[in-house]
Amino acid sequence: MWALWAILSALFLGVYDICKKRSLSENSVVGVLACSVLISAAMLTPALFTDVVPHVDVRSHVMIFIKSLLVLSSWLCGYIAMKNLPISIVSPMQASRPMWTLLGALLIFHESLNGWQWAGIAVTLGSVFAFSFSVRHKGSDQRGKGYFYIFLVLAILLGACCGLYDKHIMRTFDRNAVQVYYTLYQAIMMGVVWGITALRDKQTLAKFTWRWEIVGISVFLILSDYVYLKALSDPDSLIAVVSTIRRAGTIIPFLYGIIILREKQIRAKVLCLTGILLGLVCLLIGTL
Repeated sequence: MWALWAILSALFLGVYDICKKRSLSENSVVGVLACSVLISAAMLTPALFTDVVPHVDVRSHVMIFIKSLLVLSSWLCGYIAMKNLPISIVSPMQASRPMWTLLGALLIFHESLNGWQWAGIAVTLGSVFAFSFSVRHKGSDQRGKGYFYIFLVLAILLGACCGLYDKHIMRTFDRNAVQVYYTLYQAIMMGVVWGITALRDKQTLAKFTWRWEIVGISVFLILSDYVYLKALSDPDSLIAVVSTIRRAGTIIPFLYGIIILREKQIRAKVLCLTGILLGLVCLLIGTL
């Protein structure tokens, strides 16, 4: 059942990516990120006053805060890299994140995968890589941009660490407490970052444009995280498989680009989409 929760999380994450893309178009990265996490916190904070979120001790708060710091750091590094480097470089490198998570799962948690699961991971990641390398970014001048590759590598490694850390804390922590408190801590940190940015640059707020898709970022990220943590809370779940399935959420942006935006390279995208679906079938066969 945990694999089905992971697939549902991937679908929500795909819609989240579309909302994020539309919100960031000619808009302030810091403003969009800060606004979205503040909205998420506003949605989840009322749960603190109900029985849904249990009481947690100081140690648990520290552990959840570390998760918030890891996620937010990965996001910021990834946004900086995406803004300053060609997508033809960023996309293939970011597609390697599940492989680092897989390596950590094998070394740290000693996860054991069966043949179907290995085949599913190979086919899914191979299809994502194929699509990433099929994207062409012309006319890019890379001189003087080597500094931003550091942010890209940090985003990938921090993202992989997030997945492994999630698996670790979900062994003992309540998933609702983790989601609510980590979102609240993110909002506080991002609010501070936005405030400092505004003090340093008086035009920061003027550069931000409100779009309703920002609400979509919050809603679909909350839904994706909820079922993702539900999947990891299952003692039989494998973070290597869950991480790969979530990366397959790119199916939604694929379809959005083909059907709504009428993008080109349809044949390559359809082949990659077919490969991702085949990989998911293999993972399901090996898991159910």
